[in-house]
Amino acid sequence: MKVNRNSIELSFTQMGSGLISADGQTLSWFTIAGADPKFVQAQAVIKGNSVIVSSTAIQHPVAVRFAWNETAMPNLCNKEKLPASPFRTDSWR
Repeated sequence: MKVNRNSIELSFTQMGSGLISADGQTLSWFTIAGADPKFVQAQAVIKGNSVIVSSTAIQHPVAVRFAWNETAMPNLCNKEKLPASPFRTDSWR
């Protein structure tokens, strides 16, 4: 994870031959938070081997969560169609 001004860049090491949206739609189930632990829905886009996550509601992001909900049906996967596992970059409770 790398903070770039008002976004967070997530880099992946084990992604097969690349990242894609399984359904061709905008990436789903990403949330982002600032210094307070209040997560909001975020926009996420694939850029090479990374995903860039941001929200206009968060000016100084510090954490991202992906598919952090029991009902999540995320669409981030690799080109081999293996789905990304839920993850978080924070340790807040």
